[in-house]
Amino acid sequence: MLSILDKYIIRKFLTTFFFMLGVIMLLSMVFDISERLGEFIDNQAPMVDIFSQYYVNFILYYGNTYSSMIIFLAVIWFTAKMAQDTEIIPILNSGRPFNRFLRPYMIAATILTVISLILNHLILPSSNKARLDFEEAYYRVAHHVEDYHAEFPGNRVLYFSSFQATDSVINDFVLEKWTADNKLSYILKSRYAKNVSGTNKWILTDYFERKCREDGDEIIEGKEGEFTFDFKVDDMAARENIVEAMNYSELKDFIRREREKGSPNITKYEIELYQRTSLPFATYVLTIIGVSVASRKKRGGIGVNIAIGLGLVFVYIFAMRIMAVSAVNVGFPTIIAVWVPNLLFCIVAYLLYKRAVR
Repeated sequence: MLSILDKYIIRKFLTTFFFMLGVIMLLSMVFDISERLGEFIDNQAPMVDIFSQYYVNFILYYGNTYSSMIIFLAVIWFTAKMAQDTEIIPILNSGRPFNRFLRPYMIAATILTVISLILNHLILPSSNKARLDFEEAYYRVAHHVEDYHAEFPGNRVLYFSSFQATDSVINDFVLEKWTADNKLSYILKSRYAKNVSGTNKWILTDYFERKCREDGDEIIEGKEGEFTFDFKVDDMAARENIVEAMNYSELKDFIRREREKGSPNITKYEIELYQRTSLPFATYVLTIIGVSVASRKKRGGIGVNIAIGLGLVFVYIFAMRIMAVSAVNVGFPTIIAVWVPNLLFCIVAYLLYKRAVR
């Protein structure tokens, strides 16, 4: 059963967090509107879509992404305020152990962690899709790809010189098939290639097809022809952040296909996959650190606790960036790189917790 004190701390925790989240997201919206307003007007973005498709999903995405940091600052703020108002000393002097004082914090942290996990794995993929579609339509610079080259399953090699999202046309499309002993068995070239939206059908213009056989090659040429492949244009010319709009199974399948093609962006996709779980669990670590730092009354007041909290947040973000760069550029295992900041700060949390208990 929860005591009156437990309910009081949980209520203070959640109300402080949601208040700070609301303020930060409101300020973020104001800055974003000031930056995007001209583009919204130039592209005649409907007012209803701006708020329902973009800013609602904007708040969900960025609010959840930085929720663990905001939780940490919220814990620092209201716990330091309780310490300055001499609310914590009577609690600890009553014989209540520090870990019992910590329990309502962990209950509130669990509530927020579960909410974040649900958002990351169930809600945000579809929410991000709506946000990214809006960005693509009204202000994002048209996607452009040059000199694409990839190996597809079945000893196939695909190349094209350029792709422009504004007209969805691929220039200088080349598809080659090779045998197991590295002999060319098939080649298809076309000046232009266009994927029929939502299907595996392609329209090729000014195409040249050559089928290599032992009894002589067969050559087919045409002005325009329809072909069916087991890939779509999105498999070749998708933005890196398209993974934000994929659920867990879609992202796993996408990573598998990209690995088969030898994509250089596998590590970035895996970071996105693993962070959907690691970031919510950072809430526990940062909550323990926040309580341990802010539960003692300091001569400098709340400002000292906030300064210490901000310093730890910056170190945590720096550690995350260092590990992400290590995974991308050095080949450090992605799942370890994603979880190492949490594990390192677990040690920091334990040391600060032991110090707070004394």
